[in-house]
Amino acid sequence: MSISIEHLTKRYGSFAAVDDVSIEIPSGCVFGLLGPNGAGKTTTFKCMLGMAAGSSGSVLYDGKQLTPRTFEQLAYVPERSALYEWMSADEHLEMQKRVFKRFDAKRAADLMQLFSLEPRKRVRNMSKGMRTALAVVLAFALRPEIMVLDEPTSGLDPVNQRSVLKLIIDASAQGATIILSSHQIGQVERAADHIAVLNGGKIALSGAVDDLKAGSKIVEAIFETDSIPVNGLAKDARITHVEKAGRILRVTVSSGGDAIANELSAKGAQSVRLVDLNLEDIFLSAVGGDQTADVLESV
Repeated sequence: MSISIEHLTKRYGSFAAVDDVSIEIPSGCVFGLLGPNGAGKTTTFKCMLGMAAGSSGSVLYDGKQLTPRTFEQLAYVPERSALYEWMSADEHLEMQKRVFKRFDAKRAADLMQLFSLEPRKRVRNMSKGMRTALAVVLAFALRPEIMVLDEPTSGLDPVNQRSVLKLIIDASAQGATIILSSHQIGQVERAADHIAVLNGGKIALSGAVDDLKAGSKIVEAIFETDSIPVNGLAKDARITHVEKAGRILRVTVSSGGDAIANELSAKGAQSVRLVDLNLEDIFLSAVGGDQTADVLESV
């Protein structure tokens, strides 16, 4: 099932938490929604799920508005626990079984074992990681067509984080459409086909992960001193991000990496190398604001 977010805006008074956001999420893909704290990710999820009414714009599921029937095919793992403190894990499972026709009891039991969860343990006695794991079990036991996952590995140890990522990848391979938000960008890079980066409520960058990584490079140059001669680089349209740490200059370029490397060598760099970008580099470049100009002016 595809999801189409069209010109979504959510205002609280004069503040736009989400500002004219448009995202197309293809059926069967893992879509990573990234952004710093306060960027609008959770508000976007709430508008998608009818938990908050958008000020304008729309969210469509296979071209249709959200309806109660949609929730038969949808699972949600919120950033903050929505579990009932007084209930045990198996009582939550029983509730899911009675409410959702798609609930798979055997899968739920297998997932409980995977995460080493105690069925009779009450939520109030669970750690943050256990609560996250139980929320993941409840979501994946539904075998949904759509999954909205807001920080689904929060509080989990590395082994269980890897288990969640495998579940996400396997569910997508079986046709589920998954939209995933996480501050663990390496996890998103491993799982996601497409991403969008929110910053200040607006889309700063979006596209297929492979396409975003294809042309960009990092040129890393080491100079003899921290007085780096970079006159002219500020006006170069190929440069999207700059970081300086002492004698080291790291320049993110959208194209022409070899030419920029040669230019830095001509300016006296003792060593220069080209490095492929990872998703974290792309994310930092997208949310870096005016950092490039500030760094170039300072050197």
